[in-house]
Amino acid sequence: MTRSFTKRAICDSAPASDAGEPLLCPLQAALATRPDIDSYDDFSRLALALLRFIGAAYATGASDCWEAAYRFAEEAPGIADSPLLVARAAALVRILRKERPCELCFMPPSCRRLSKDEAELMRLLAVARPKQPGELESLVGQVVGSGKEDAATRAVNALALC
Repeated sequence: MTRSFTKRAICDSAPASDAGEPLLCPLQAALATRPDIDSYDDFSRLALALLRFIGAAYATGASDCWEAAYRFAEEAPGIADSPLLVARAAALVRILRKERPCELCFMPPSCRRLSKDEAELMRLLAVARPKQPGELESLVGQVVGSGKEDAATRAVNALALC
């Protein structure tokens, strides 16, 4: 049995709701509830792309990923100091890699969907940009764990205000 057949068979056999409509299988439900990249503003999409390039650099060890991050930031309109923006995104990734109990999951830079980790990072940026400090610290605590949020909060703020 092939993998695609297995997924389709699982999704096709989803139970029906009381109204007779088929319920989404867990995979379809997870994909349907996550926002895609188009639901964010230009700065958030730029930050997400940088985080993805940097995540790919750590995952693969390829220096091309760093070059792509710098090039992408340089070509973005309205960014006065692109090296600083890349450095701040890298600082956030480094802190999260150190403080989290598990690895971050980044999608490829061209992907329209967001991983769960990316969606959390976008929430952090959305809260940090209008300067909602109490809410930001609470969300950062959920991402990295209680007692570890100081450095991560500073990194999110630095990136959000770049």
